[in-house]
Amino acid sequence: MSLKKLHSVLFFGLLCFIGRSQDIAYHDVNDTPYTKAHKLAYEGKHKNAKDILVQLVAKNSEDLDARTLLASTYSWNGQYTKARDEFNKVTSVERTNSAVWISSIKNELYANQNPTALGLANKALFYLKSNTEVERLRKMAIERIQNKKYPELGWHNTKSPLKTKVSKKKAKKKNTPEEKEVKPEIKDTKPENANEAKTPVAKEVLNNRIAIRNAFTVFDQRYDPAIYSSVSLRRQTQAGSLIPRINYNNRNGQHGVQYDLDFYPKFSKRFYAYLNYGYSNATIFPKHKFGGDLYVNLPGAMEFSAGARYISFASRNVTVYANSIGHYRGNYYFSLRSYVRPKENDLIGISGNLLVRKYLKDAENFFGINVGMGYSPELRQLISGDELLAETLLYVESQRLSLEYQFTGKSNTNSYRANMGVTRQEFAFAAGEYFFGVSAGLTYQVKF
Repeated sequence: MSLKKLHSVLFFGLLCFIGRSQDIAYHDVNDTPYTKAHKLAYEGKHKNAKDILVQLVAKNSEDLDARTLLASTYSWNGQYTKARDEFNKVTSVERTNSAVWISSIKNELYANQNPTALGLANKALFYLKSNTEVERLRKMAIERIQNKKYPELGWHNTKSPLKTKVSKKKAKKKNTPEEKEVKPEIKDTKPENANEAKTPVAKEVLNNRIAIRNAFTVFDQRYDPAIYSSVSLRRQTQAGSLIPRINYNNRNGQHGVQYDLDFYPKFSKRFYAYLNYGYSNATIFPKHKFGGDLYVNLPGAMEFSAGARYISFASRNVTVYANSIGHYRGNYYFSLRSYVRPKENDLIGISGNLLVRKYLKDAENFFGINVGMGYSPELRQLISGDELLAETLLYVESQRLSLEYQFTGKSNTNSYRANMGVTRQEFAFAAGEYFFGVSAGLTYQVKF
């Protein structure tokens, strides 16, 4: 070999070495553990990817990208329970990422857990408001439940943040989709108020509506039947829901009107509130009443609230402190609420209510049960002759059980809610003696 050729070979080799060194340096600088795991996962090397991802979430439990990819690798390998646990941890924090919701729902469909898939789809629509793919998966879950059919999922094509190519051979690997999932975008929005037990597992698309309610209660002794009616308008605003309401009551031969206003302001992605003011010039209603609760969303599909009620009567004022804890699980919503009256005359008034709702095909269709003990937080006033008994009701024992069922018409623009309940309450003027009341009501709502 001539000296000139030798120089050419050495020069060419040097260029290759420099190029390779730059390539190695590039990967050393730019490749992170997450991107390496991402590449391994979409190359079908799930075990290697999971080893990296498990370490990432162990070091930083708030690394939602790593946890989402870890959940997907579990799902692709048929480890649906592990995938469910990881997806739930992500969706309890990252509630508006459609890609995560879709992957979570598909995981349940792959596991043939169709009721759970339906519950997740309803919950996803609560936060996303609307999403074509989620709605398609929701209909699929309903069809499976009703007809026992199992159509193909038809994975929705999305773009991977790394745009990694996957060969057809690897795309056919069991439980591995052909396309790549979107890396989650970290953003969130808060749900609408939970004071009316609007659960994320079954949130309807926001809308305005008018509601008309009529109810009555009959008693087994002493008191005449009572009638309760109301008309309300729920208006959606950028600040939150605004609900003016007019209440009409007829109790023991006396009637009156109360003007009520509810407001559900939004503060941040985790905090929202309930505010209320009511006024009446009628003797069977408080002159003024104020109320408020602050809600916070917690991990694990939990929420907590704390607040107070201030009620102004003609002769005295009443303050009641309230708090609640709620939990969303599948198509179910659980809420435990307590009311505490500050100590007065060595007495502390305590009341509790447990609400359980099961949502059916959507948020407008549900069945619920409410159990309560203690004094009535609504402070419904009863009259014995000329004596107003509302204030003393804070110190009498009562037990309450009520059922509710709401369903929609064919057009899905109108809804009907039926309520039925029974109350056992101690006489304010005769300790240890009780009377019973049976109530029933119907609420009609029209959306627009």
